[in-house]
Amino acid sequence: VIQATFFDSFNSNPLDVSEGKTVLNVIPPNSKSPFIIRSENPNPNISEVQLSILNFDTSKSIQNKLFVSVNGVFLDPMFDFYDSTYTLSFSGELQNGSALIQETAVHLAFYDVFDRIIQVSTIEIGDVDINEKIPLELTEKINSSAVGFLLFSESDTFYSTTVNVKLPPPQIITKLATISDVIVTSTLGKTLSEIKVGSTVKIESKTLLQFDTNEITYTYYVQIKESHSNLDVSSDLEYIGNFDDQFIGNGVKLQSLDWIPEKKGLFFIETFLWDGNNVPIAAKGPLVSILVN
Repeated sequence: VIQATFFDSFNSNPLDVSEGKTVLNVIPPNSKSPFIIRSENPNPNISEVQLSILNFDTSKSIQNKLFVSVNGVFLDPMFDFYDSTYTLSFSGELQNGSALIQETAVHLAFYDVFDRIIQVSTIEIGDVDINEKIPLELTEKINSSAVGFLLFSESDTFYSTTVNVKLPPPQIITKLATISDVIVTSTLGKTLSEIKVGSTVKIESKTLLQFDTNEITYTYYVQIKESHSNLDVSSDLEYIGNFDDQFIGNGVKLQSLDWIPEKKGLFFIETFLWDGNNVPIAAKGPLVSILVN
């Protein structure tokens, strides 16, 4: 348990005292764990903080046998440069080692330009079988001062090496349209995160035309690539499909393309919108991962 004591610049009496703990339950030798402790009552006079460890327990040894990897990191375009948050879409993969594990979680610890931890997001997983691969997805509002995040995982017996991921710079909306809400559904409309080889599914999304315009002809593309845990290996193109349509005025349009997966694996889906001159009129849609069994 870590105690944070908050002071102003004028006297030695604390303004507030709060307690917290590290994100990791077990900190491996010579390693670090982020933590965040906030004052219970917001106070603009707080200018200093003192930290102390109230107790520190020894724990059982755990092994470095979890592997985390990144498939894609996408930031929704911003409408205002001064927005305090933006929406992050993250996809990746967790691979287990040689034993059944429990209480598994994957953490994303976001940091700012000064390497200060400003936000921690957690993907709760639970039990994972021997050598099992788990697709990871997170869509969340994050502080706009974040410039990257630390990706790491822990279970009751295993932990992973930390991966440092830099965030792409956010885009200010200058395109005509925005692609959002990309999902995979069954032919009956049920949203899916896992599908079977040979089954017909639909790749669906929404497109918002930002500005009132005259008639615009566009081509909607869906591209599906196979994921590799080795970041040095380029992804194999599994499927590409498209159809033509048109906007008349502004508003929301729905797009849908059928896909029949032909082999097992973890795949990620990319969506694009081009005009009749093959010029993008929208930023690439958020990445979506799908597991095929």
